[in-house]
Amino acid sequence: MSDTSGSETRSGTRRFSDLANPSKFLAMADRILPWMAGASSIMLAAGLYLGFSAPEDFQQGITVRIMYIHVPFAWLSMLCYSLMALSALGTLVWRHPLADVALKAAAPIGAVFTALALVTGSIWGKPMWGTWWVWDARLTSVFVLFLMYLGILALTRAIDDPAKSARAAAIITLVGFINIPIIKFSVDWWNTLHQPASVFRLDGPTIDATMLVPLLVMAVGFTLLFLTLHVAAMRTEIYRRRVIAMRQIAARRAA
Repeated sequence: MSDTSGSETRSGTRRFSDLANPSKFLAMADRILPWMAGASSIMLAAGLYLGFSAPEDFQQGITVRIMYIHVPFAWLSMLCYSLMALSALGTLVWRHPLADVALKAAAPIGAVFTALALVTGSIWGKPMWGTWWVWDARLTSVFVLFLMYLGILALTRAIDDPAKSARAAAIITLVGFINIPIIKFSVDWWNTLHQPASVFRLDGPTIDATMLVPLLVMAVGFTLLFLTLHVAAMRTEIYRRRVIAMRQIAARRAA
């Protein structure tokens, strides 16, 4: 029993180490990307169909359908940053070779999802609240998250040295992670226009199943889309770094 457990542990460690090898990661990405893209397309198509088939809300009417894209965008804006924080730990603590690649590949995707969350939230808020924007606790904290994404993107492009850029981006990402629980619990800590949590609750969701199912399907679909984009972006970043390395070698040889 112990021998079997030990072999399984070694096998899991070996698979994790394999992912640290850029060549093996590229081979894995080439295999799984078509399947991930197909799965995300199927889930998003199913979610859109269920969302348009779901009943209208008795108070919000047809505008409630914005929820099926706005809420997944908001979830993914926080999920993406959490993944970046984990990657930052991989850079600073575990020295994982692909941790910095994962962080830098996720930043522009997270910025786009956060921007889409803000835009769709404003479109939803106009008929519900009578205004496009208020300095609500959650709106403000999500806007701060968007600025943090932009700041990390600017920082990684401003520092030419790869090691210094990776360390600086990791430190800033970890410092900014404090904003994630603020976003999550802002509706509980302060009096805001946003409603409290209605899906992830200890006593169960408060949304009717006819609306909850399409919302969860869309959330899964957009999560698969994010993972697809992230793996593709990591693959592109690895190729970009290889091209830069080859150019530097060629330049030294020419000199």
